[in-house]
Amino acid sequence: MFGLFDWFRGLLIDGIMATFAGMFDEVNRKVQEVASQVGATPAGWNPGIFSLIKTLSETVVIPVAGMILTFVLCYELITMVIEKNNMVDFDTFNIFKWIFKTFVATYILTHTYDIIMFIFGIAQHVVNGSAGVISGSMNMNLALDQLAAQLEAMGTGELLGLYFEAAILSLAMKAMSLCIFLIVYGRMIEIYLTCSIAPIPFSTMANREWGHIGNSYLKSLFAIAFQGFLIMVCIAIYAILLQGITASASIHSAIWGCAGYSALLCFTLFKTGSLSKAIFGSSH
Repeated sequence: MFGLFDWFRGLLIDGIMATFAGMFDEVNRKVQEVASQVGATPAGWNPGIFSLIKTLSETVVIPVAGMILTFVLCYELITMVIEKNNMVDFDTFNIFKWIFKTFVATYILTHTYDIIMFIFGIAQHVVNGSAGVISGSMNMNLALDQLAAQLEAMGTGELLGLYFEAAILSLAMKAMSLCIFLIVYGRMIEIYLTCSIAPIPFSTMANREWGHIGNSYLKSLFAIAFQGFLIMVCIAIYAILLQGITASASIHSAIWGCAGYSALLCFTLFKTGSLSKAIFGSSH
């Protein structure tokens, strides 16, 4: 009978130890995955999807954007003529200014994806740089020897309760992984959708009355590009919070602390999109 109890206790201890030992390795691995995902440009994350989006944009959206640009430039010219008393007080320099604006607007429209890739290239540099700093600060080690000693001193009933608590922690970690997956992949899909319509807002930037459409779009691009940096910061804060509870004297408080921080991470990750838009002034 005592041999059966000893075997059951050993089984519970091994299960609890395995949960704690693998927990921080999972966090470190997830940070590396997130860094590679959120730090990728639209072309680098999935070249096939980016090629499809770019082809659709060039064949379907750019002709519409060209018509909008023509209307905007004609509207700009008519407004300029009317403002100068039907050309009675017209300055010839305004014609050259209008030609220059036409050249700039056409250049922006024809180089839409070069501008987009430049913006995401800047964000990629920032995210990759932060990933190096964050990964270097996440050297989290659990004192497994101390944990084993505490477990050996517990009774079978307490070990059984602790085992179920560890199972809840494992479930929280899986929820965290699912949350990160939804945030990262949802963000990339949003990026592709935003890029697909890019020529239309870019075609309005030449006009001071319509230009707010293009300016708002640029703010949205910067917001969604730098959301990746905010995601990395959230995970770095999560890692530091976990470091703070690894030395806890109470195993129970450590388990529930890990679960609580995991839920907090999921909440903050979902908030990174709206926070980034608020920072860059693109909130709707």
